[in-house]
Formats: sequence, structure tokens, C-alpha cells
Amino acid sequence: MKKFIAKVNGKEYVVELTQVEGGQEVQVAPSTPAPVATPAAPVATPVKAAEKPATPTPVASGSAGATKVEAPMPGTILSVKVAVGQSVKQHEVLAVLEAMKMENDIVAPKDGVVASVNVNSGQSVDSGQLLVSLD
Repeated sequence: MKKFIAKVNGKEYVVELTQVEGGQEVQVAPSTPAPVATPAAPVATPVKAAEKPATPTPVASGSAGATKVEAPMPGTILSVKVAVGQSVKQHEVLAVLEAMKMENDIVAPKDGVVASVNVNSGQSVDSGQLLVSLD
């Protein structure tokens, strides 16, 4: 077995690996592992939810409507195609959501009038987050 130091997200881990050739373990001459320095404070620490950079959250424009259109998956809003008070037809594009390098049209589930627009272009959204509501 050979020991290695793996650094993941600024934190060091000592790992032991065994070389295998043709299904048989191969003996590897032992080596002197490098000392693992434990820093007083981690080099990189994960960002806690409360410490995340503030993303501008738009104030819903208009009042909440009866029909809610939510994000089907997490992603980024590329564009908002409607405004409060605008009449829309069923299957009309309300917004474009980019997820996994693909653009997804978010469409109206039925005819109606846009009651509120709850997102802005460039905003990151979570699955189930309210995008638009219709009356």
C-alpha cells in the first residue's frame, strides 16, 4: 500500500492505495509519507447558507394570482417574456429557464392575465419556486 495526501476543497486527507495488476495485488515498496500539516483554520471553508452572497430577490410585482407557475427544476432565468397585466394564452412562453446547459420554455398552463412576476433575468431559482402567477 502507498499513502498519498489528497486535498479536497482545501482540506487534506491521507489516503492509502494498493496497486493491482491483472487481478493480483502488487507489493509496492513502502515510502515515507509526507507529513500532513493541519492548518489552524481551514484554507477553504464551505459557504454557509447565511453567508452566501446576497442575490437580489425581486419584490413580486402585482398581486398573487390563482394559478401559480413554478420552476420545474433548479436553474437560472435567462429572460422573462411577460409583464403584470399582460394577457396570455395557454402554452405561451412566460420565461426561459436555463438548466443543465439547456434552455427550457416555461409556458402558461391556461389562458389568463399575469397577476405577478416573481423573478428577474439572471436570477437563480430552485425547483418549485414561484416564477409567475396568473388570474
